[in-house]
Amino acid sequence: MTCTGPGTPCTAAVGKSDSPTCGHTYTRTSAHQTGGRYQVTATSTWTIDWQVSAGGAGQVGQLAETRQTQLRIPLAELQVLN
Repeated sequence: MTCTGPGTPCTAAVGKSDSPTCGHTYTRTSAHQTGGRYQVTATSTWTIDWQVSAGGAGQVGQLAETRQTQLRIPLAELQVLN
């Protein structure tokens, strides 16, 4: 799943409800996966605009930074509430 945009801010009002902008609901445990775990990769990409106005230099620029983490997570129990 790929999510675009800034996402939904985490607030107390949102609680444990599904994200209205991006989310995934697992419908099966990870028992059928290799090693009994789901492979998860989280990637965050930031674009940073900067400027320096000190000393009349008037410099501006942009940086891009991408961070990625991979892990395997077990999902042993699913609960469905109606």
